[in-house]
Amino acid sequence: MTALLLTLTLALFHWVGPVPADLGVRSGALAPCASPAHCARADWAVTDPQAALNALVPVIEAMPRTEIVEQVDGYLHATATSAFFGFVDDLELYADSATGVLQARSVSRLGDSDLGVNAKRLAALHDQLKG
Repeated sequence: MTALLLTLTLALFHWVGPVPADLGVRSGALAPCASPAHCARADWAVTDPQAALNALVPVIEAMPRTEIVEQVDGYLHATATSAFFGFVDDLELYADSATGVLQARSVSRLGDSDLGVNAKRLAALHDQLKG
């Protein structure tokens, strides 16, 4: 009974929010961050952007409460859900082979501040690439 009560309580706090309209690659780039308070954006110079993206797929798949939603043509979109309140963040990677850059963006769907979660997520992914 206690587990059921906990599950129902946590379900009340699952705030998904709308899917951002600016997801995807436009004019060869991921969208800039409208506000650094709830978004992080990075360009990582790599020898082979597609290989770097491919190397991060199992890392992303292993991240708790993270699901790859789309993966096509050098682009990856995943969602990450916070443990307690169920806030959803959108993570994007784009292998820009023309410039030798792996673009990365992580943005919260709701709220004015992410308490640095998106920047930490990108830093952890970048550490995996350097690893």
